[in-house]
Amino acid sequence: MNLIMHLIFYLRSMLCRVLVLAATNRPFDLDEAVIRRLSRRLMVNLPDAPNRANILKVILVKEDLSSDIDFDAIANMTEGYSGSDLKNLCVTIAHRPIKEILEKEKKEHAAALAEGRPTPALSESSDIRSLNMEDFKHAHQQVCASVSSESINMTELSRWNDLYGEGGSRVKKALSYFM
Repeated sequence: MNLIMHLIFYLRSMLCRVLVLAATNRPFDLDEAVIRRLSRRLMVNLPDAPNRANILKVILVKEDLSSDIDFDAIANMTEGYSGSDLKNLCVTIAHRPIKEILEKEKKEHAAALAEGRPTPALSESSDIRSLNMEDFKHAHQQVCASVSSESINMTELSRWNDLYGEGGSRVKKALSYFM
């Protein structure tokens, strides 16, 4: 943190405008001096269904998708998934057609050896089928959300956001004789 503070002071001394943007999933580990110097503090929650659909579209933009893909249905299946969870889901989905080809090649190779005939040619990239909804359903059973909205970490983040979030300093609590 000390290095960040020196960088901020150095950049302030220059005659240019600088925007310092920082992100953490452990804001409660920041000390008061750092918190005091961050003029705005925003909590970014897990993406909702429309944003999950948009994230999936961005991740899968270069993939060959079949016409049965329903991004809204997938977004609804992935309630509570973070952007990272969605990426893991897409990687799992993309591997499925390749695994199928490898298993098929392995069986054909074993059958050819057993029958004493030449092994068949290996598959090409054009042999990989499009991703379909069944791939998404299969991957959804393997990849789950890594964070629960009821988890201790999310509770701590919400509590920190209540105290320090959206700007200013700590939220002032009313004084009471009944503490």
